[in-house]
Amino acid sequence: MSVLFVALPIALILGGGGVLACILCIRGGQYDDLDTPSVRVLIDDEKPKK
Repeated sequence: MSVLFVALPIALILGGGGVLACILCIRGGQYDDLDTPSVRVLIDDEKPKK
């Protein structure tokens, strides 16, 4: 039972840290463009001018 007094706060702190990191990534624009990265491979680069 005494393990719960240690494990529960650590679990809550780690879970809260994960939620905070997720919120910061979302507000920072990490997930704004979900379509372009998968299509970027298919787009040809411009040919260099000689």
